[in-house]
Amino acid sequence: MAQVEINFDGIIGPSHNYAGLSLGNLASASHAGDVSRPRAAALQGLAKMRHNLALGLVQGFLLPLPRPNARFLDAISADGSEDPRLRAAAWSASSMWTANAATVSPSPDTTDGRCHLTAANLVTMPHRSQEWPDTVRQLRLAFADSAHFAVHDAVPPCFGDEGAANHMRMGTAHAAPGLEIFVYGTSGGAFPARQHEQASRVVARLHGLDPARTLFVEQNPAAIAAGAFHNDVVAVANERVLFTHELAFADPEGTYAAIRAVLPEAEIVVVPAAAVSLADAIASYLFNAQLLTLPDGAMGLVIPLEAWEHPAVRTWLDGMLASNGPIRRVLPVDVRQSMANGGGPACLRLRVVADPETVDPRFLLSADKADRIEAVISGHWPETIAAGELGTDSLADRVVAARRALLDALDLSQLA
Repeated sequence: MAQVEINFDGIIGPSHNYAGLSLGNLASASHAGDVSRPRAAALQGLAKMRHNLALGLVQGFLLPLPRPNARFLDAISADGSEDPRLRAAAWSASSMWTANAATVSPSPDTTDGRCHLTAANLVTMPHRSQEWPDTVRQLRLAFADSAHFAVHDAVPPCFGDEGAANHMRMGTAHAAPGLEIFVYGTSGGAFPARQHEQASRVVARLHGLDPARTLFVEQNPAAIAAGAFHNDVVAVANERVLFTHELAFADPEGTYAAIRAVLPEAEIVVVPAAAVSLADAIASYLFNAQLLTLPDGAMGLVIPLEAWEHPAVRTWLDGMLASNGPIRRVLPVDVRQSMANGGGPACLRLRVVADPETVDPRFLLSADKADRIEAVISGHWPETIAAGELGTDSLADRVVAARRALLDALDLSQLA
């Protein structure tokens, strides 16, 4: 099979909870302490995967990481009696947002003709900084074919790297040489700018990218301050199309000109702040969407229900569809449990352009495999988790057993 885009969604783990650990993520902060519903969350995520599979797209998945993370607690010499946020960090299911798992450069863009993946170090947030060793372990299993893939460890932690959530790729087709766009932050006011420019430059060098087809673009500090903690909260790209809020970039016109200089075919769809305010864009996660090329060649935008139900956003989307622009379909999905913790459809997936035959088939979704995953989630995932349950032996036993049941069902017990 030719190279195609494969979206690897994170299966939402059995420890999914609302601890409010992510500074600058307004949804996460506003739901801190709420009762979470891990089973419903995981089934919603699986339904989104089934939805994309039914569209005729190749769909993959990544597994929840081991939680609670005893290795993390040992490293910080914590037994749970200290700051409760440290305990909560060891239970975080945030690896479900695989847009932060790694930055991916497909083979048409790299010097050695292999697809390169560099795990994100996620050092800005303690609950996420512990993820990358287990993420690398999983990536090296899924993409073990060294003739086609190179998986790199995270860049040094002095450079904050948040992975594909701050990286976009454009081109005439997925399998054609692309333009890789790295978006970094310099200031977020009260909130940290998580992506460092030097981290992006390190990744570009590791991947052997052509400097002439690589851009480094500053995110608008006002967007970070407003709660766009990652660029994918305010912009998303697919092939020749960039879908962006007017206030996404520090120098929007310069960014658009630089894109068109490399890719004259680029179509840039800008949502004006006068139509959808930055606050409404962030609250609805309009841009935290999957912009996909459908099998018939048309582009579809998979958005959260929150965006579809937002009056200003819906008005703009209806106008966009009526204009016969490059985005021809809008496809709402229900990921409310993920949204309440600060992650929409785009957060839940890592885009990899590759020949599916070169990927370990255990990580590719089929209807039968989706049924198996659903059965495990329905039978083993906790229905609810209250904040006070984190750290209890009974919940730990259940979470560990649930993940183990999933690994066994998918023949991936080596990740235990």
